[in-house]
Amino acid sequence: MKKYFCYIEYYSYFCAMITNNDMAVKTANFLLTVKAVKLNNEHPFTWASGRKSPIYCDNRVTLSYPEIRTFIRQRFVDAVREMWGDVDVIAGVATGGIAQGALVAQELGKPFVYVRSEQKSHGLTNQIEGEIHEGQSVVVIEDLVSTGKSSLIAVRALREKGCVVKGMAAIFTYGLQVAADNFSKENVELVTLTDYDTLIGVAKEEEYIHAHELESLAAWRLNPEQWSDDHMEK
Repeated sequence: MKKYFCYIEYYSYFCAMITNNDMAVKTANFLLTVKAVKLNNEHPFTWASGRKSPIYCDNRVTLSYPEIRTFIRQRFVDAVREMWGDVDVIAGVATGGIAQGALVAQELGKPFVYVRSEQKSHGLTNQIEGEIHEGQSVVVIEDLVSTGKSSLIAVRALREKGCVVKGMAAIFTYGLQVAADNFSKENVELVTLTDYDTLIGVAKEEEYIHAHELESLAAWRLNPEQWSDDHMEK
């Protein structure tokens, strides 16, 4: 039975943690404690797209904390083994998934590669860095999933090399419907260690946010574009 992991499949989000969500809660707590995830309704963050958001996630911060880094690595290892069994190669998505992907590959004793968002314009013009061959099975490691666009670029690059992508594992997902649609369209199974709903629940319980802020956070998740437009500086 699949357990302890959140995953996307067939256009909807499912969380197979019916009796035990300790891993998702602990992961969320770690992310909030070291401020890998920041929440601020009053002074929204600006994403690279220019959109405003009450949440900002930089999971690379976790690499600075050995206990958290090791915890995340082991949960990834557990997820790979339980969801997909033996694989030939672990691939990290540049840049956030590179370090964690390498740690997972080391623990599993597997080769590691990483995938750029596009081919280099110089040198060998590689998009995939490292040794990989047609027919090899791959699990992709990502730090977070927003719309899924950049994550799925890596999947397509691996498939174009003739690889069999078994799935993707990420630390965190915002839980946006557009991501669910994109992963379903590409037929990629996504496993995450924690998710938006769990993180918001922990944030409320630990008083990182207050009850009156929940409505705004829920509105953002439902329609990020509209929320951003409503909070743009005049």
